Amino acid sequence: MTATSEDHQLAHDLAAETGELLMAVRDRLVTAGATAGELKDTGDSEAHNLIVQRLAEARPDDAVLSEEGKDNLDRLTASRTWIVDPLDGTREFSEPPRVDWAVHIALVMDGSPVAGAVALPGQSTVLSTHQAPVLADPHPDAPRVIVSRTRRPPAAVELAAELDASYIEMGSAGAKAMAVVLGEADIYAHSGGQYEWDNCAPVAVCRAAGLHCSRLDGSPLVYNNEDTYLPDLLICRPEWADRSLEILNRS
Repeated sequence: MTATSEDHQLAHDLAAETGELLMAVRDRLVTAGATAGELKDTGDSEAHNLIVQRLAEARPDDAVLSEEGKDNLDRLTASRTWIVDPLDGTREFSEPPRVDWAVHIALVMDGSPVAGAVALPGQSTVLSTHQAPVLADPHPDAPRVIVSRTRRPPAAVELAAELDASYIEMGSAGAKAMAVVLGEADIYAHSGGQYEWDNCAPVAVCRAAGLHCSRLDGSPLVYNNEDTYLPDLLICRPEWADRSLEILNRS
């Protein structure tokens, strides 16, 4: 099964609309003197409600898995499941004027994301499978490995040491993955655990752009499982894929 052109358009438009909502929410709450916790909770809730409503209107027969919603395991037998993260990077969202947070919208069929969009509202950017992004030319120097501000996963540390790479620090998973698409980084290796909604839409966009996407051992990323925990992933430019997998799987 494949996605329709309307599915790609819907993912793009829904990510964009949700991003606009979140920017308005943040502006409104900051003006009102809201706390970081209030920013996080309100952003999560309002973004989730909008996405669920729009999908119910546009695709009433499809299943939905959202980080902010109650999981309905009927999705396991559905032919089409939308996997969404209404606000990826709540911490960054709650620290204006930070821009390294995202909205994730993806459609999954047979375990694979076949359409998707990642909005970076603080950067006025939406990257999606509607119009596949074009990769920038390869970086001429040592690769740049992207990591969180507060933690460097063992996989990223191992790759950086072996490849003499530099680090780039950034917030949400979606922002990290899109930094590779945009040519701001070369390798995003995560170990230590994520959930399907953390990377499903980013993987859809990264694949459309021609990036390598897999588990750290090189096996496929499979979505819409009963257990939504997804321990690790590797997203990188194609010229670094073989070498990165060799390093990560040496033992």
